[in-house]
Amino acid sequence: MKNDKIDFVLIWVDSNDEQWQKEKAKYEENNKNIDNRNIRYRDWDNLKYWFRAVEKYASWVNKIHFVTCGHLPKWLNIEHPKLNIVKHSDYIPKEYLPTFSANPIELNLHRIKDLEEKFVYFNDDTFLNNYVKKEDFFKKGLPCETAVLNTIIPDKTTIFPHILLNGIEIINSNFKMKECIKKNRFKWYNLKYGIGLYRNIILKVWPNFPGIKYFHLPTSFLKSTFQEVWKKESEVLQRTSKNKFRNKEDVNQYLIKDWQLASGKFYPRKINFGKFYTISDDNKDILNDIEKGKHKMICINDSEKITDFDKQKEIINLAFEKRLSKKSSFEK
Repeated sequence: MKNDKIDFVLIWVDSNDEQWQKEKAKYEENNKNIDNRNIRYRDWDNLKYWFRAVEKYASWVNKIHFVTCGHLPKWLNIEHPKLNIVKHSDYIPKEYLPTFSANPIELNLHRIKDLEEKFVYFNDDTFLNNYVKKEDFFKKGLPCETAVLNTIIPDKTTIFPHILLNGIEIINSNFKMKECIKKNRFKWYNLKYGIGLYRNIILKVWPNFPGIKYFHLPTSFLKSTFQEVWKKESEVLQRTSKNKFRNKEDVNQYLIKDWQLASGKFYPRKINFGKFYTISDDNKDILNDIEKGKHKMICINDSEKITDFDKQKEIINLAFEKRLSKKSSFEK
């Protein structure tokens, strides 16, 4: 019988945990090649809406693997039959712990016990925002994805573009772009991508992948892809996993996503399926999307542009409360 089970994986950190703060302080250093800014860990206190949205919009989910370093929300119903509490120490090799970077946490997800082959990975700032079907994430056994080429521009003020460059360098050392696209023309030249289709046509003249656009949204993964990349690129994955904080020399989960795209292990999905937002002092578009459920999933990314964090947190969480006021069975 065909296994159509799909798991969700969610990672979360409680930055208010004093024990976690003390542990983090032991390893912090003044190094321009790492990123340990507070916005990497700041808690918006809206995790319960993530669970409410999953219960309302994706009741078909098989299991939710909730990953933390050990702390848990007081309101969480840890006895829920669909909930699997996963500590970092449960699946990340000891030599990589403790870690305060999402990269080792993400790159070792395939080691989670009893994780299904097909799973959707969520950061804690990404939410389901309307009803979704299994086929929105996996179709014909393949992860659904929007494959759009993109140029990566290094930035001296931030580490993230360098991490993307590290990843695409590995993709180009394992795949030839023209051959990949030729084998999967329908998947790369697809009307579902909208304006992204024209980007693919224009950038096809490049000899190698110039980069692949990331949408900072929940990602559909095959566990076997993680295993394949670890087998072929263990050195860089081990190096990344040993870094306590996000580092300029790292790779991240987008290497795994891009590997799936380059190898043709994906099914095309509409470019407007989800929407990425950066929180600021004017969040009308975010509030409107939450209220109306315009996109199936959204990311509301933290930002240093916010002048009054508590005020914006209250406004955004009020919007969630209006839409998702019913307590979920994941709450006590």
